[in-house]
Amino acid sequence: MALIAGADQATAARLGVAMVALQASIGALNDLVDAPTDASRKPGKPIPTGLVSVGVARAVVAIGAALGLLLAAPSGPVVVALAVAGLGIGYGYDLRAKGTPWSWLPFALGIPLLPVFGWFGAAGRLPSAFALLVPAAMAAGAALAIANARADLERDAAAGLESVAIRLGSDRAWVVQAALLAVVVLVVLGSLWLRGAPPLAVVGTVSATLLIAGGLVLGRRGAPDRRQQAWEIEAVGVALLAVAWLAGFGDLR
Repeated sequence: MALIAGADQATAARLGVAMVALQASIGALNDLVDAPTDASRKPGKPIPTGLVSVGVARAVVAIGAALGLLLAAPSGPVVVALAVAGLGIGYGYDLRAKGTPWSWLPFALGIPLLPVFGWFGAAGRLPSAFALLVPAAMAAGAALAIANARADLERDAAAGLESVAIRLGSDRAWVVQAALLAVVVLVVLGSLWLRGAPPLAVVGTVSATLLIAGGLVLGRRGAPDRRQQAWEIEAVGVALLAVAWLAGFGDLR
């Protein structure tokens, strides 16, 4: 995102590492919170297997947050505020929203922060096209949250949780996530077509769409591990879709 926005390689790398560090902090806290139940529900995860100690995980939470904020600082206070907001949303998911009917909300709020962070960190402003990108990213985030909840459906039910997937039911949850992703894809393809986007952007968009569709098909039925792989494929497809979409708007700078 930062490179598309016109950042030099050093700035783009700094912003990229900052976001990776912030996400590492959020992910490590998630594993810490889940460690007691993961011992029986997901014994292959790093903390239950002993691959990572609780102390190391806590260090990742603290160091990741500090490093992410430090690397965001050269881009100004707005980018630091976006980083803080991202941490708050991620921690809120880890500590409160996960496994509840509201688990989709942190995804819907957090996913749009990724392109905003990269672009604003590079350019110091947002183009008008983000008025379309942000709502589309919110829909994509909600869809990915539902897909993630479907992967944990049986485990959450056994733990007595009431996730969004449990509330909707597996089949209805799949339909909702598929509908949301379809809307996102249509918005992207429609806007690129109206602007007469270059062929490379269209090819990238179509490729990302096929990846998303493959994830949806893979996750329609099957065991939890299969649904886990499916939602991860969908997440990669959504990321590629966002990059291809912004690349198609060559005059945004």
